[in-house]
Amino acid sequence: MSLDGYLDAASQDRLVLSNAADLERVDAVRAECDAILVGAATVRNDNPRLLVRRPALREQRLARGWRETPMKVTVTERADLDACSNFFATGDSEKLVYCASRAVPVARARLARVATVVDGGQPLELRQMTEDLHVRGVRRLMVEGGGQVHTQFLTADLADELHLVVAPFFVGNPRARRFVGDGAFPWNPGHRAHLAETRQIGDVVLLRYALSSRFAATC
Repeated sequence: MSLDGYLDAASQDRLVLSNAADLERVDAVRAECDAILVGAATVRNDNPRLLVRRPALREQRLARGWRETPMKVTVTERADLDACSNFFATGDSEKLVYCASRAVPVARARLARVATVVDGGQPLELRQMTEDLHVRGVRRLMVEGGGQVHTQFLTADLADELHLVVAPFFVGNPRARRFVGDGAFPWNPGHRAHLAETRQIGDVVLLRYALSSRFAATC
């Protein structure tokens, strides 16, 4: 995020917050995960591929009997997703769409040929979704955003650790998306999150927080 907590600049141009060295770090984290999750707004706005980029990391995954790229997961209330977006069109991994119950018929009509559509409840229930992912073999889930998804996972106390990278500039636009929105977070002045690591990566800083008793098992 920017120094003032934003994820983008609310413009047509993509805001680059990270640097090359940190993107290498993110690639390595992705390579260790079973699945990567982003919200439907991120699929629409950023059109991410969510692939493991480095050949050596893909080869390591294949040597373990894994696919080159982790499973891709998204969540949606309205099923307003393009089957031709990079999320669905790239990578050899399975794609899962957890959808609010009332939008499941629309989602399956649009996306059944490119993804597995799962009824996520009405309203969509993240804890139920994570339990279903566990049944499907997901033990390490990487949640990459955006802000609404971050807020939902954190307020529901579903995250074991938080990797927060701060870029050295301000956005200053209230129309831009923030890292999180308003909510009742478990970590507050009376319950402070544990800072497990700080690391300078070029001109950005990684702050890694332990958020649950499961943190040690994910390291």
